[in-house]
Amino acid sequence: MGIVAGLDSAPDFTRIVVCDTDTGTVLRQGYAPHPVDGDRPADVDPQAWLLSLGEAAGGGLLEGVQAIGVSAQQNAVVPLDAQGGTVRPALVGGDKRAQVAAADLIDALGGREAWAQAVGCVPQAAQPVTKLRWLAKNEPDAALRTAMLMQAHDWLVWQLLGRPVRRTTDRGGASGTGYWSAATGSYRSDLVELALGHQAMLPEVIGPAEAAGTTPEGLLISAGTGETMSAAFGLGIGLGDAVVSLGASGSVMAVHPEALVDSTGMITSLADATGMHLPVVTTLNAVRTLRGTAELLGLPDLDSLSELAMKSTPGAHGLVLLPYLEGERTPNLPHTAGSIAGLRRESMKGEHLARAAFEGMLCGLADALDVLRGRGVEVRRIFLLGAAAELPAVQAAAPMLFGAQVVVPQPADYAAIGAARQAAWALGVSQGTLDPRTPPLWQGASGQVLEPGDELAVGQAVRQQFVSVREQTHPGAFRP
Repeated sequence: MGIVAGLDSAPDFTRIVVCDTDTGTVLRQGYAPHPVDGDRPADVDPQAWLLSLGEAAGGGLLEGVQAIGVSAQQNAVVPLDAQGGTVRPALVGGDKRAQVAAADLIDALGGREAWAQAVGCVPQAAQPVTKLRWLAKNEPDAALRTAMLMQAHDWLVWQLLGRPVRRTTDRGGASGTGYWSAATGSYRSDLVELALGHQAMLPEVIGPAEAAGTTPEGLLISAGTGETMSAAFGLGIGLGDAVVSLGASGSVMAVHPEALVDSTGMITSLADATGMHLPVVTTLNAVRTLRGTAELLGLPDLDSLSELAMKSTPGAHGLVLLPYLEGERTPNLPHTAGSIAGLRRESMKGEHLARAAFEGMLCGLADALDVLRGRGVEVRRIFLLGAAAELPAVQAAAPMLFGAQVVVPQPADYAAIGAARQAAWALGVSQGTLDPRTPPLWQGASGQVLEPGDELAVGQAVRQQFVSVREQTHPGAFRP
Protein backbone atom coordinates (compact mmCIF):
# COMPACT_ATOMS: atom_id res chain seq x y z
CA MET A 1 0.00 0.00 0.00
CA GLY A 2 1.42 3.37 -1.05
CA ILE A 3 0.36 6.98 -1.13
CA VAL A 4 0.13 9.47 -3.99
CA ALA A 5 -0.71 13.16 -4.24
CA GLY A 6 -2.96 15.15 -6.52
CA LEU A 7 -2.34 18.84 -6.99
CA ASP A 8 -4.99 21.16 -8.41
CA SER A 9 -3.75 24.62 -9.40
CA ALA A 10 -7.09 26.39 -9.88
CA PRO A 11 -7.45 30.03 -11.01
CA ASP A 12 -7.37 31.30 -7.41
CA PHE A 13 -5.63 28.66 -5.30
CA THR A 14 -3.64 25.44 -5.05
CA ARG A 15 -5.22 22.44 -3.35
CA ILE A 16 -3.35 19.20 -2.67
CA VAL A 17 -4.82 15.87 -1.59
CA VAL A 18 -2.79 12.85 -0.48
CA CYS A 19 -4.55 9.57 -1.24
CA ASP A 20 -4.18 5.85 -0.68
CA THR A 21 -3.10 4.35 -4.01
CA ASP A 22 -5.44 1.34 -3.75
CA THR A 23 -8.71 2.90 -2.59
CA GLY A 24 -8.38 6.63 -3.29
CA THR A 25 -9.18 7.49 0.34
CA VAL A 26 -8.05 11.05 1.08
CA LEU A 27 -5.55 10.86 3.94
CA ARG A 28 -4.53 14.51 4.26
CA GLN A 29 -4.81 17.75 2.33
CA GLY A 30 -3.36 21.22 1.97
CA TYR A 31 -4.52 24.54 0.58
CA ALA A 32 -3.09 27.96 -0.24
CA PRO A 33 -4.38 30.93 -2.29
CA HIS A 34 -2.27 32.25 -5.15
CA PRO A 35 -0.43 35.42 -4.04
CA VAL A 36 -2.18 37.68 -6.58
CA ASP A 37 -3.27 41.25 -5.87
CA GLY A 38 -6.87 42.38 -6.36
CA ASP A 39 -9.56 40.68 -8.38
CA ARG A 40 -8.73 37.73 -10.63
CA PRO A 41 -6.36 39.23 -13.25
CA ALA A 42 -6.01 38.30 -16.92
CA ASP A 43 -2.19 38.20 -16.63
CA VAL A 44 -0.49 36.16 -13.91
CA ASP A 45 3.19 35.50 -13.22
CA PRO A 46 3.41 31.67 -13.14
CA GLN A 47 5.73 31.94 -10.15
CA ALA A 48 2.57 32.69 -8.13
CA TRP A 49 1.43 29.12 -8.86
CA LEU A 50 4.72 27.75 -7.53
CA LEU A 51 4.57 29.90 -4.40
CA SER A 52 1.08 28.70 -3.47
CA LEU A 53 2.10 25.12 -4.31
CA GLY A 54 4.98 25.37 -1.86
CA GLU A 55 2.72 26.82 0.83
CA ALA A 56 0.00 24.18 0.28
CA ALA A 57 2.60 21.41 0.52
CA GLY A 58 4.06 22.76 3.77
CA GLY A 59 4.21 20.94 7.09
CA GLY A 60 5.43 17.65 5.61
CA LEU A 61 2.22 17.12 3.62
CA LEU A 62 4.04 15.17 0.89
CA GLU A 63 6.08 12.98 3.23
CA GLY A 64 6.06 9.38 1.96
CA VAL A 65 4.36 10.28 -1.33
CA GLN A 66 5.58 8.17 -4.26
CA ALA A 67 3.96 9.99 -7.18
CA ILE A 68 2.26 13.32 -7.93
CA GLY A 69 -0.37 14.21 -10.53
CA VAL A 70 -1.01 17.80 -11.59
CA SER A 71 -4.34 19.32 -12.56
CA ALA A 72 -4.45 22.99 -13.48
CA GLN A 73 -6.73 25.69 -14.79
CA GLN A 74 -7.44 25.46 -18.48
CA ASN A 75 -7.06 28.23 -21.04
CA ALA A 76 -3.86 29.52 -19.41
CA VAL A 77 -1.02 29.86 -21.91
CA VAL A 78 2.59 30.46 -20.81
CA PRO A 79 4.77 31.95 -23.58
CA LEU A 80 8.44 31.05 -23.10
CA ASP A 81 11.62 32.25 -24.81
CA ALA A 82 14.31 29.99 -26.26
CA GLN A 83 15.94 29.63 -22.82
CA GLY A 84 12.68 28.65 -21.09
CA GLY A 85 12.10 32.00 -19.40
CA THR A 86 8.65 33.58 -19.39
CA VAL A 87 8.34 36.21 -22.11
CA ARG A 88 5.48 37.89 -20.25
CA PRO A 89 2.99 36.83 -17.56
CA ALA A 90 0.72 33.92 -18.44
CA LEU A 91 -2.51 34.82 -20.22
CA VAL A 92 -5.26 33.18 -18.18
CA GLY A 93 -9.02 32.78 -17.88
CA GLY A 94 -11.88 34.03 -20.03
CA ASP A 95 -9.96 36.89 -21.62
CA LYS A 96 -12.47 39.39 -23.05
CA ARG A 97 -9.57 41.32 -24.59
CA ALA A 98 -9.28 38.53 -27.15
CA GLN A 99 -12.84 38.62 -28.53
CA VAL A 100 -11.76 40.46 -31.68
CA ALA A 101 -8.84 38.04 -32.07
CA ALA A 102 -11.28 35.09 -31.97
CA ALA A 103 -13.35 36.60 -34.79
CA ASP A 104 -10.15 37.29 -36.77
CA LEU A 105 -9.03 33.67 -36.46
CA ILE A 106 -12.43 32.28 -37.47
CA ASP A 107 -12.34 34.40 -40.63
CA ALA A 108 -8.67 33.67 -41.35
CA LEU A 109 -9.27 29.91 -41.61
CA GLY A 110 -12.52 30.23 -43.55
CA GLY A 111 -15.26 30.13 -40.93
CA ARG A 112 -16.61 28.13 -38.01
CA GLU A 113 -16.94 24.87 -39.92
CA ALA A 114 -13.30 25.00 -41.03
CA TRP A 115 -12.18 25.24 -37.39
CA ALA A 116 -14.56 22.49 -36.26
CA GLN A 117 -13.13 20.19 -38.93
CA ALA A 118 -9.53 21.15 -38.10
CA VAL A 119 -9.44 20.85 -34.30
CA GLY A 120 -12.99 20.05 -33.13
CA CYS A 121 -13.73 23.51 -31.74
CA VAL A 122 -14.33 27.08 -32.84
CA PRO A 123 -12.01 29.74 -31.35
CA GLN A 124 -13.35 31.61 -28.33
CA ALA A 125 -11.79 34.47 -26.40
CA ALA A 126 -10.53 32.20 -23.62
CA GLN A 127 -8.64 29.65 -25.72
CA PRO A 128 -4.84 29.64 -25.97
CA VAL A 129 -4.88 29.86 -29.79
CA THR A 130 -6.94 33.06 -29.57
CA LYS A 131 -4.68 34.53 -26.91
CA LEU A 132 -1.71 33.93 -29.23
CA ARG A 133 -3.48 35.96 -31.93
CA TRP A 134 -4.11 38.74 -29.39
CA LEU A 135 -0.43 38.64 -28.39
CA ALA A 136 0.74 38.90 -32.00
CA LYS A 137 -1.53 41.90 -32.63
CA ASN A 138 -1.04 43.77 -29.34
CA GLU A 139 2.44 42.80 -28.10
CA PRO A 140 4.36 41.94 -31.29
CA ASP A 141 7.79 42.06 -29.58
CA ALA A 142 6.67 39.52 -26.96
CA ALA A 143 5.13 37.37 -29.68
CA LEU A 144 8.37 37.45 -31.66
CA ARG A 145 10.39 36.31 -28.62
CA THR A 146 8.00 33.42 -27.92
CA ALA A 147 9.79 30.20 -28.85
CA MET A 148 7.85 27.66 -26.73
CA LEU A 149 4.26 27.35 -25.59
CA MET A 150 2.98 25.67 -22.46
CA GLN A 151 -0.26 25.52 -20.53
CA ALA A 152 -0.45 25.81 -16.76
CA HIS A 153 -0.26 22.08 -16.00
CA ASP A 154 2.53 21.55 -18.55
CA TRP A 155 4.57 24.32 -16.97
CA LEU A 156 4.04 23.07 -13.41
CA VAL A 157 5.01 19.50 -14.34
CA TRP A 158 8.12 20.86 -16.06
CA GLN A 159 9.05 22.89 -12.98
CA LEU A 160 8.52 19.94 -10.61
CA LEU A 161 10.85 17.86 -12.77
CA GLY A 162 13.58 20.54 -12.69
CA ARG A 163 12.96 21.97 -16.18
CA PRO A 164 14.23 19.00 -18.22
CA VAL A 165 14.85 19.13 -21.98
CA ARG A 166 11.75 16.97 -22.53
CA ARG A 167 8.52 18.91 -22.15
CA THR A 168 5.23 17.04 -22.03
CA THR A 169 1.49 17.49 -21.93
CA ASP A 170 -1.50 15.15 -22.15
CA ARG A 171 -4.37 14.66 -24.60
CA GLY A 172 -6.89 16.37 -22.31
CA GLY A 173 -4.91 19.56 -21.89
CA ALA A 174 -3.81 19.66 -25.54
CA SER A 175 -7.39 19.30 -26.75
CA GLY A 176 -8.35 22.64 -25.22
CA THR A 177 -5.63 24.68 -26.93
CA GLY A 178 -7.28 25.17 -30.33
CA TYR A 179 -4.18 23.83 -32.09
CA TRP A 180 -4.41 20.08 -31.30
CA SER A 181 -7.07 17.79 -32.72
CA ALA A 182 -8.68 15.13 -30.53
CA ALA A 183 -9.91 13.39 -33.71
CA THR A 184 -6.46 12.93 -35.25
CA GLY A 185 -4.40 13.02 -32.05
CA SER A 186 -1.98 15.52 -33.55
CA TYR A 187 -0.97 19.16 -33.41
CA ARG A 188 -1.92 21.66 -36.10
CA SER A 189 1.26 23.71 -36.02
CA ASP A 190 -0.04 25.71 -38.99
CA LEU A 191 -2.71 27.11 -36.68
CA VAL A 192 -0.05 28.20 -34.18
CA GLU A 193 1.63 30.07 -37.04
CA LEU A 194 -1.70 31.53 -38.14
CA ALA A 195 -2.26 32.87 -34.62
CA LEU A 196 1.23 33.80 -33.44
CA GLY A 197 2.82 34.70 -36.77
CA HIS A 198 5.52 32.01 -36.56
CA GLN A 199 6.10 28.47 -35.35
CA ALA A 200 6.81 27.62 -31.71
CA MET A 201 7.93 24.48 -29.89
CA LEU A 202 5.06 22.49 -28.39
CA PRO A 203 5.11 19.87 -25.59
CA GLU A 204 5.11 16.18 -26.47
CA VAL A 205 1.65 14.64 -25.94
CA ILE A 206 2.03 11.51 -23.82
CA GLY A 207 -0.48 8.80 -22.93
CA PRO A 208 -2.85 8.91 -19.93
CA ALA A 209 -0.90 6.35 -17.90
CA GLU A 210 2.59 7.52 -18.89
CA ALA A 211 4.89 9.36 -16.52
CA ALA A 212 6.22 12.77 -17.50
CA GLY A 213 9.38 11.89 -15.58
CA THR A 214 10.94 11.33 -12.17
CA THR A 215 12.46 13.97 -9.90
CA PRO A 216 16.08 13.58 -8.74
CA GLU A 217 14.60 12.42 -5.40
CA GLY A 218 12.79 9.57 -7.16
CA LEU A 219 9.28 11.09 -7.08
CA LEU A 220 7.28 10.07 -10.15
CA ILE A 221 5.32 12.85 -11.88
CA SER A 222 2.39 11.75 -14.06
CA ALA A 223 1.27 13.39 -17.30
CA GLY A 224 -1.06 15.91 -15.64
CA THR A 225 -4.19 17.29 -17.32
CA GLY A 226 -6.67 20.17 -17.39
CA GLU A 227 -9.06 20.82 -14.52
CA THR A 228 -12.16 19.69 -16.42
CA MET A 229 -10.64 16.35 -17.38
CA SER A 230 -9.19 15.82 -13.93
CA ALA A 231 -12.52 16.52 -12.21
CA ALA A 232 -14.26 14.04 -14.55
CA PHE A 233 -11.61 11.44 -13.68
CA GLY A 234 -11.98 12.18 -9.96
CA LEU A 235 -15.76 11.83 -10.18
CA GLY A 236 -15.26 8.44 -11.81
CA ILE A 237 -17.51 9.09 -14.81
CA GLY A 238 -17.54 6.61 -17.69
CA LEU A 239 -19.59 5.67 -20.72
CA GLY A 240 -23.25 6.52 -20.18
CA ASP A 241 -22.41 9.35 -17.77
CA ALA A 242 -22.75 13.08 -18.33
CA VAL A 243 -21.80 16.04 -16.14
CA VAL A 244 -23.95 19.16 -16.00
CA SER A 245 -22.09 22.05 -14.38
CA LEU A 246 -24.07 24.99 -13.00
CA GLY A 247 -21.93 28.11 -12.92
CA ALA A 248 -22.91 31.60 -14.07
CA SER A 249 -22.86 29.88 -17.45
CA GLY A 250 -23.52 26.17 -17.86
CA SER A 251 -21.80 23.23 -19.47
CA VAL A 252 -22.70 19.67 -20.35
CA MET A 253 -20.05 17.05 -21.05
CA ALA A 254 -20.11 13.30 -21.47
CA VAL A 255 -17.68 10.45 -22.00
CA HIS A 256 -17.71 9.10 -25.55
CA PRO A 257 -15.48 6.60 -27.37
CA GLU A 258 -14.79 8.85 -30.35
CA ALA A 259 -14.21 12.51 -31.14
CA LEU A 260 -17.30 14.37 -32.37
CA VAL A 261 -16.73 16.83 -35.19
CA ASP A 262 -19.60 19.31 -35.23
CA SER A 263 -19.76 21.69 -38.20
CA THR A 264 -21.97 24.14 -36.28
CA GLY A 265 -19.36 24.52 -33.54
CA MET A 266 -21.88 23.83 -30.75
CA ILE A 267 -19.78 20.84 -29.60
CA THR A 268 -16.24 21.38 -28.36
CA SER A 269 -14.45 18.11 -28.95
CA LEU A 270 -12.12 17.56 -26.01
CA ALA A 271 -10.15 14.49 -24.98
CA ASP A 272 -10.44 13.09 -21.47
CA ALA A 273 -7.78 11.84 -19.05
CA THR A 274 -8.27 8.13 -19.83
CA GLY A 275 -7.86 7.84 -23.61
CA MET A 276 -11.54 8.46 -24.35
CA HIS A 277 -13.24 11.67 -25.49
CA LEU A 278 -15.14 14.39 -23.69
CA PRO A 279 -17.49 16.34 -25.97
CA VAL A 280 -18.69 19.55 -24.28
CA VAL A 281 -21.65 21.81 -25.02
CA THR A 282 -21.94 25.12 -23.19
CA THR A 283 -24.74 27.55 -22.47
CA LEU A 284 -24.07 31.16 -21.56
CA ASN A 285 -26.94 31.39 -19.10
CA ALA A 286 -27.24 29.16 -16.06
CA VAL A 287 -27.05 30.55 -12.51
CA ARG A 288 -26.97 34.13 -13.84
CA THR A 289 -30.59 33.47 -14.88
CA LEU A 290 -31.48 32.64 -11.28
CA ARG A 291 -29.58 35.62 -9.85
CA GLY A 292 -31.27 38.01 -12.27
CA THR A 293 -34.69 36.64 -11.39
CA ALA A 294 -33.98 36.90 -7.66
CA GLU A 295 -33.02 40.56 -8.10
CA LEU A 296 -36.13 41.22 -10.18
CA LEU A 297 -38.30 39.72 -7.45
CA GLY A 298 -36.47 41.59 -4.69
CA LEU A 299 -35.18 38.37 -3.08
CA PRO A 300 -31.91 38.36 -1.12
CA ASP A 301 -30.48 35.06 -2.36
CA LEU A 302 -31.00 31.90 -4.42
CA ASP A 303 -32.28 29.94 -1.41
CA SER A 304 -35.19 32.39 -1.19
CA LEU A 305 -35.81 32.06 -4.94
CA SER A 306 -35.85 28.27 -4.63
CA GLU A 307 -38.26 28.42 -1.70
CA LEU A 308 -40.60 30.67 -3.69
CA ALA A 309 -40.38 28.45 -6.80
CA MET A 310 -41.42 25.41 -4.77
CA LYS A 311 -44.77 27.12 -4.12
CA SER A 312 -45.51 26.87 -7.84
CA THR A 313 -46.07 23.68 -9.86
CA PRO A 314 -44.32 22.10 -12.90
CA GLY A 315 -44.94 24.25 -15.95
CA ALA A 316 -45.23 27.43 -13.84
CA HIS A 317 -48.88 27.95 -14.84
CA GLY A 318 -47.85 28.27 -18.49
CA LEU A 319 -45.08 30.80 -17.86
CA VAL A 320 -41.97 30.13 -19.99
CA LEU A 321 -38.69 31.99 -19.56
CA LEU A 322 -36.15 31.76 -22.40
CA PRO A 323 -33.00 32.43 -20.39
CA TYR A 324 -30.87 34.05 -23.11
CA LEU A 325 -29.87 37.01 -20.95
CA GLU A 326 -26.31 37.27 -22.30
CA GLY A 327 -27.14 36.09 -25.80
CA GLU A 328 -26.65 32.35 -26.18
CA ARG A 329 -24.29 29.75 -27.64
CA THR A 330 -26.74 26.81 -27.53
CA PRO A 331 -28.67 27.68 -29.65
CA ASN A 332 -26.31 30.06 -31.45
CA LEU A 333 -28.03 33.39 -30.76
CA PRO A 334 -25.15 35.68 -29.72
CA HIS A 335 -27.10 38.95 -29.98
CA THR A 336 -30.52 37.97 -28.66
CA ALA A 337 -32.09 38.68 -25.27
CA GLY A 338 -34.16 36.66 -22.84
CA SER A 339 -37.94 36.65 -23.01
CA ILE A 340 -41.01 35.61 -21.02
CA ALA A 341 -44.03 34.02 -22.68
CA GLY A 342 -47.39 32.79 -21.40
CA LEU A 343 -48.30 35.80 -19.29
CA ARG A 344 -51.86 35.53 -18.08
CA ARG A 345 -53.47 37.14 -15.10
CA GLU A 346 -53.31 33.90 -13.06
CA SER A 347 -49.63 33.30 -13.94
CA MET A 348 -48.45 36.77 -12.92
CA LYS A 349 -47.22 35.79 -9.50
CA GLY A 350 -43.74 35.73 -8.05
CA GLU A 351 -43.71 31.99 -7.42
CA HIS A 352 -44.54 31.20 -11.07
CA LEU A 353 -41.78 33.47 -12.37
CA ALA A 354 -39.36 31.88 -9.90
CA ARG A 355 -40.36 28.40 -11.10
CA ALA A 356 -40.08 29.51 -14.75
CA ALA A 357 -36.51 30.71 -14.10
CA PHE A 358 -35.43 27.32 -12.77
CA GLU A 359 -37.24 25.48 -15.57
CA GLY A 360 -35.85 27.83 -18.22
CA MET A 361 -32.28 27.35 -17.00
CA LEU A 362 -32.64 23.57 -16.85
CA CYS A 363 -34.44 23.35 -20.21
CA GLY A 364 -31.56 25.31 -21.75
CA LEU A 365 -29.16 22.72 -20.34
CA ALA A 366 -31.48 19.93 -21.53
CA ASP A 367 -31.13 21.44 -25.02
CA ALA A 368 -27.35 21.09 -24.61
CA LEU A 369 -27.82 17.45 -23.55
CA ASP A 370 -29.94 16.90 -26.66
CA VAL A 371 -27.07 18.13 -28.84
CA LEU A 372 -24.94 15.27 -27.48
CA ARG A 373 -27.75 12.71 -27.55
CA GLY A 374 -28.43 13.67 -31.16
CA ARG A 375 -24.88 12.65 -32.01
CA GLY A 376 -25.21 9.21 -30.46
CA VAL A 377 -23.86 9.99 -26.98
CA GLU A 378 -25.51 7.72 -24.43
CA VAL A 379 -26.71 9.49 -21.27
CA ARG A 380 -28.05 7.22 -18.53
CA ARG A 381 -26.80 9.10 -15.48
CA ILE A 382 -26.11 12.80 -14.94
CA PHE A 383 -23.79 14.29 -12.32
CA LEU A 384 -25.03 17.76 -11.34
CA LEU A 385 -22.26 20.07 -10.12
CA GLY A 386 -22.14 23.57 -8.65
CA ALA A 387 -23.54 25.20 -5.52
CA ALA A 388 -26.94 25.66 -7.21
CA ALA A 389 -27.25 21.87 -7.53
CA GLU A 390 -28.08 21.82 -3.83
CA LEU A 391 -31.18 24.01 -4.25
CA PRO A 392 -34.47 22.12 -3.72
CA ALA A 393 -36.04 23.70 -6.83
CA VAL A 394 -33.15 22.43 -8.98
CA GLN A 395 -33.33 18.94 -7.48
CA ALA A 396 -37.12 18.81 -7.93
CA ALA A 397 -37.04 19.76 -11.61
CA ALA A 398 -33.73 18.40 -12.98
CA PRO A 399 -34.50 14.63 -13.15
CA MET A 400 -37.85 15.12 -14.92
CA LEU A 401 -36.46 17.69 -17.39
CA PHE A 402 -33.24 15.80 -18.13
CA GLY A 403 -35.07 12.47 -18.38
CA ALA A 404 -32.37 10.55 -16.53
CA GLN A 405 -31.08 9.66 -13.08
CA VAL A 406 -29.39 12.67 -11.48
CA VAL A 407 -26.56 12.40 -8.94
CA VAL A 408 -25.66 15.42 -6.80
CA PRO A 409 -22.18 14.48 -5.55
CA GLN A 410 -21.00 15.36 -2.09
CA PRO A 411 -18.67 18.38 -2.21
CA ALA A 412 -15.05 17.25 -2.67
CA ASP A 413 -11.87 18.32 -4.44
CA TYR A 414 -12.59 16.21 -7.50
CA ALA A 415 -9.94 17.81 -9.72
CA ALA A 416 -7.22 17.15 -7.11
CA ILE A 417 -8.57 13.62 -6.55
CA GLY A 418 -8.48 13.01 -10.31
CA ALA A 419 -4.86 14.17 -10.42
CA ALA A 420 -4.01 11.78 -7.58
CA ARG A 421 -5.77 8.92 -9.38
CA GLN A 422 -3.70 9.67 -12.47
CA ALA A 423 -0.54 9.58 -10.32
CA ALA A 424 -1.57 6.19 -8.90
CA TRP A 425 -2.14 4.89 -12.43
CA ALA A 426 1.26 6.02 -13.69
CA LEU A 427 2.92 4.63 -10.55
CA GLY A 428 1.17 1.27 -10.94
CA VAL A 429 2.15 1.03 -14.60
CA SER A 430 5.78 1.88 -13.80
CA GLN A 431 5.79 -0.87 -11.14
CA GLY A 432 4.07 -3.37 -13.43
CA THR A 433 0.99 -3.72 -11.20
CA LEU A 434 -1.51 -1.82 -13.39
CA ASP A 435 -2.48 -2.06 -17.05
CA PRO A 436 -1.83 1.18 -19.03
CA ARG A 437 -5.31 0.76 -20.57
CA THR A 438 -7.16 0.43 -17.24
CA PRO A 439 -7.02 3.08 -14.50
CA PRO A 440 -7.11 2.12 -10.81
CA LEU A 441 -10.61 1.35 -9.53
CA TRP A 442 -11.13 4.01 -6.91
CA GLN A 443 -14.38 4.68 -5.08
CA GLY A 444 -16.41 7.01 -7.32
CA ALA A 445 -18.23 10.08 -6.13
CA SER A 446 -20.99 9.42 -3.62
CA GLY A 447 -23.98 11.67 -3.38
CA GLN A 448 -27.71 12.12 -3.48
CA VAL A 449 -29.42 10.08 -6.22
CA LEU A 450 -32.59 11.54 -7.77
CA GLU A 451 -34.81 9.56 -10.15
CA PRO A 452 -37.35 11.03 -12.60
CA GLY A 453 -39.81 8.28 -11.63
CA ASP A 454 -43.49 9.01 -12.20
CA GLU A 455 -42.77 12.65 -13.07
CA LEU A 456 -41.02 11.80 -16.35
CA ALA A 457 -44.18 12.50 -18.40
CA VAL A 458 -44.69 15.81 -16.57
CA GLY A 459 -41.10 16.77 -17.35
CA GLN A 460 -41.58 15.94 -21.03
CA ALA A 461 -44.65 18.20 -21.12
CA VAL A 462 -42.69 21.08 -19.53
CA ARG A 463 -39.87 20.57 -22.03
CA GLN A 464 -42.32 20.60 -24.91
CA GLN A 465 -43.82 23.84 -23.62
CA PHE A 466 -40.30 25.37 -23.56
CA VAL A 467 -39.41 24.02 -27.01
CA SER A 468 -42.63 25.41 -28.52
CA VAL A 469 -41.91 28.89 -27.20
CA ARG A 470 -38.27 28.69 -28.29
CA GLU A 471 -39.27 27.68 -31.83
CA GLN A 472 -41.92 30.39 -32.07
CA THR A 473 -39.52 33.05 -30.83
CA HIS A 474 -36.36 31.86 -32.66
CA PRO A 475 -37.57 29.60 -35.49
CA GLY A 476 -34.93 27.18 -36.74
CA ALA A 477 -32.19 28.46 -34.40
CA PHE A 478 -31.78 25.12 -32.65
CA ARG A 479 -30.81 22.08 -34.69
CA PRO A 480 -29.50 19.36 -32.36
